[in-house]
Amino acid sequence: MSHSNLTSDLINYESGDLNDIETLELFSTLIKTGYAWQLQGHYGRMAYALINDGWINKDGSLTDKAELNGLT
Repeated sequence: MSHSNLTSDLINYESGDLNDIETLELFSTLIKTGYAWQLQGHYGRMAYALINDGWINKDGSLTDKAELNGLT
């Protein structure tokens, strides 16, 4: 994902324009790149919540939970 796409996705997330799978994919990317821990606190807290709730692995890969819940 390019920086311009990431910026666009962050803006769409902040505006509430991403669906559930797009949000998971965004946070997957933020975790993989380390940006989840560098941006404002909300992103790190949300990333931790998605990891703790079993949606995303610590390495940023999506778990099977999204597929099992019909999000993919």
